[in-house]
Formats: sequence, C-alpha cells, structure tokens
Amino acid sequence: MDLAIGISNLQAAKTMSQAQFAVARKVLDMQQLQGSAAIKLIEAATKGASQASDALTAAATGLGANIDAYG
Repeated sequence: MDLAIGISNLQAAKTMSQAQFAVARKVLDMQQLQGSAAIKLIEAATKGASQASDALTAAATGLGANIDAYG
C-alpha cells in the first residue's frame, strides 16, 4: 500500500512541476514582449525628438524657408 501511495505522490509532484514550468515560461514570454515594446517605445521617442530638434533648428535659423528653383 505504501508503494502505491509513493508512486501516486511522485506522479502528482511531476504534474505540479510541469504546470509550474509552463506558467514560468508564459511569464518569461510576457516579459520578453514587454521588453520589446519598451525598446520600440524608446526608439520612437528618440526618432521623434530628433525630428523635433531638426524642425526647431530650421525654424530658428530660417534654413529651408526659401527654395532656389533657378539652378
């Protein structure tokens, strides 16, 4: 009888371990997705800041206000 209980407990522990690994994998996948999204957000902010800086420079210096169409 003790052998059957031991085998049953071992099987239950194995099943619980598999479930815990599956949950941990999903958590890691979500963290990776969130990290990728954060990187894209930072890149977009950097790109926007660079474009805004270019626009401010052009407005302050008057560069690009006139186009010489006679070449």
